[in-house]
Amino acid sequence: MSAVEIKNRKASFEYHLLDAFTCGIQLMGSEIKSIRGGQASINEAFCAFVGDELVVRNMTIEPYANAKHYAHEPKRDRKLLLHRTELNKLQRKLKDQGMTVVPVRLFIDTNGRAKLDIALAKGKKLYDKRESIKARDVQRDIDRG
Repeated sequence: MSAVEIKNRKASFEYHLLDAFTCGIQLMGSEIKSIRGGQASINEAFCAFVGDELVVRNMTIEPYANAKHYAHEPKRDRKLLLHRTELNKLQRKLKDQGMTVVPVRLFIDTNGRAKLDIALAKGKKLYDKRESIKARDVQRDIDRG
């Protein structure tokens, strides 16, 4: 089985990633088939609380070609599976100004289950983004030299 790893490359550029969690996702059968085929995107995705449950929104999973009648919606809300203590910690931290939860990486674990790495994040200001670009350019010049 090929290793599926879908990353949100913009997350580390747009946000300061503070605290990371790995969680399961509640999926339909056709969704896991599409993820195993690499037909998913988490670039525009974000996490939000609906009641006491954490869900991921705007995560795109393309419909599975062989799922005729039981196909899924590509951008539906999907429940994230975390322990209650982790959910309570995230709810407390999200009350702070400018904090959000962003998905960083979607992957298939050794047992064949889809997992999502999420991070508690604080948005970067424009000058922080400029510093990130500068640091990346300096590292690239060092690697070349």
